[in-house]
Amino acid sequence: MTSAEMRARAASLLGLAVLFVAVSTTAQSSPAYTFKTLHKFTGGDGAEPLGGLIQDAAGNLYGTTAVRGPYSNGTVFKFDTAGRRLTVLFDFNRGGTVPAAGLIQDADGNLYGTAADGGPYSGGMVFKIDTAGKATVMYKFKRSPDGATPVAPLVVDANGNLYGTTSAGGVSCPPVGCGVVFKVSKTGKETVLYRFAGTPDGWLSDAGLVLDSAGNLYGTTYYGGLYTYGTVFRLDKSGTETVLYSFQGQPDGLVPAAGLIRDGSGNLFGTTEKGGTGSCFGGCGTVFMLDPSGSETVLYNFSGSPDGEYPFASLIRDAKGNLYGTTAYGGSGKCNNGNGQGCGTVFKLTQSKGGWTETVLHSFNGHSDGSYPFAPLLRDAAGNLYGTSYEGGTFSSSCTFGCGTIFRLTP
Repeated sequence: MTSAEMRARAASLLGLAVLFVAVSTTAQSSPAYTFKTLHKFTGGDGAEPLGGLIQDAAGNLYGTTAVRGPYSNGTVFKFDTAGRRLTVLFDFNRGGTVPAAGLIQDADGNLYGTAADGGPYSGGMVFKIDTAGKATVMYKFKRSPDGATPVAPLVVDANGNLYGTTSAGGVSCPPVGCGVVFKVSKTGKETVLYRFAGTPDGWLSDAGLVLDSAGNLYGTTYYGGLYTYGTVFRLDKSGTETVLYSFQGQPDGLVPAAGLIRDGSGNLFGTTEKGGTGSCFGGCGTVFMLDPSGSETVLYNFSGSPDGEYPFASLIRDAKGNLYGTTAYGGSGKCNNGNGQGCGTVFKLTQSKGGWTETVLHSFNGHSDGSYPFAPLLRDAAGNLYGTSYEGGTFSSSCTFGCGTIFRLTP
């Protein structure tokens, strides 16, 4: 996938009987968090961050930009939160392009991630960057039968094996493929754990995986399933896939772009980019919970303004069970590019006896603070929230609507 295709993909994303349980939901705005723009990308240091951030013990943030940098193919960066200084750790060249996903870091400080394009087959790759900044390509995808276009973050097990998804490739869904679930060992050996077929198992997984203590993997597919609107699935250690839920569109949600999070009771929480009861085109999106029996509960239906629309990113959860996330569009801000939909929000969902209440922590305005927060949030031990916006910030000839930002919300 080229950078132009990734931009088109981002723009387009903004562009069996099941048990549905409705809950009472309300929305409110709150000044409880203080918003600050920490960095505005310039293009030379990268642009259009689509992936989430991670943080080391010293408080430094690490992430990726999908495009720009010296070779215009994206970057891996480190941001010193104390000194407010960004360092480009690696610039992608023709060997790999469009690092759309966030990173993971091992105990030794090595970073691992994926690039959606590049390699001899233009299928993308899994890469490692050590503490000295040396990049190693661990695996290059061949499209068929091993997968192509990995746009989701990786997850690692106790033995150092990496697990992920590709949104294309495999052996079904010609011409691009339905995608796969894969494992890459520490030595760079890839094993295809599952190849999607479209119906009823799903296809096109943009989302990262969740790994439980028994070795089961949980994820979502953007399309496919019984109603073609996407699925939640489980893949066990033997490679058997079980569709836990097939989305119907309304009122339960459709096209889940984000990965899942899992609580101690085995409940899965996620978002659907569209669907639900909101009046946006295709629905404004939902936040949902899936219990271990496969029953879905819609925790919140977005309405566009002022609460946000099209939640593209996965959620995070605090010790009290509160959920935090972003919507790519919507909110109360007046977006500078004239799309009329708002530039996105940061939100919090709090549970009470009456249901779940949404609080808008920040509405983006598209200027200095950014626009279109595609990526999930990061929450530190002090409760600060960190994230990135896809556009906004510094406007230039290379970034008509801004190259994107890094931001923080302080409680």
